[in-house]
Amino acid sequence: MLRPGLYAITDNRLTPADILIASVEAALAGGARLVQYRDKGSTASERLAQARNLNSLCQAFDVPLLINDDPELAARVGAAGVHLGQDDCSLVDARRLLGEHAIIGITCHHSLNLAQTAADGGADYLAFGRFYDSTTKPGAPPASPDVLAEAKGLGLPITAIGGITVNNAESLIRAGADLVAVVGGLFGGQPSDIEARAKVFHRLFARHHPLFSLSE
Repeated sequence: MLRPGLYAITDNRLTPADILIASVEAALAGGARLVQYRDKGSTASERLAQARNLNSLCQAFDVPLLINDDPELAARVGAAGVHLGQDDCSLVDARRLLGEHAIIGITCHHSLNLAQTAADGGADYLAFGRFYDSTTKPGAPPASPDVLAEAKGLGLPITAIGGITVNNAESLIRAGADLVAVVGGLFGGQPSDIEARAKVFHRLFARHHPLFSLSE
């Protein structure tokens, strides 16, 4: 079961290979509940090595590691699952490769129709966004916080993504986000800075998510 809280997403510009493990370890020490390895710039062999190291780290913290857009890499390193965009590998193919117990999340942008299709297809969580200006995906279509509450009826964990920081996450948690997926608002700077930001997100969920205490 996915626990509500901070969903840390790596980025090869903010978390390059030489600081990747230290950065993610700091996020985990601060209370991250889910980690996604997202790297659009490294070679296949580099990504394999990094994903293996990250998976070992996440297992030590008992936190699932998901791989962005690459079910085959997830299978090779034994990751907990994948996150898929609308133009990536199909949910059916990912499920067939990774098995029934894998965690598969789907990008739904701002569309309840896409969310319904993902839910019907067996997704494990639904991701909506962007909610604020994002440097990671500046061209992503905007989403309204209303979609978070509306998507609750689908009965799956709801993730908010896009420009989220410690200063604007509270309203999304209150609107219904079970997870806030954060890249630039978490990573960058010294490990102590990353851990401190993660702890702030953790406290926000402790105060404002109704099921947070039950997942501790």
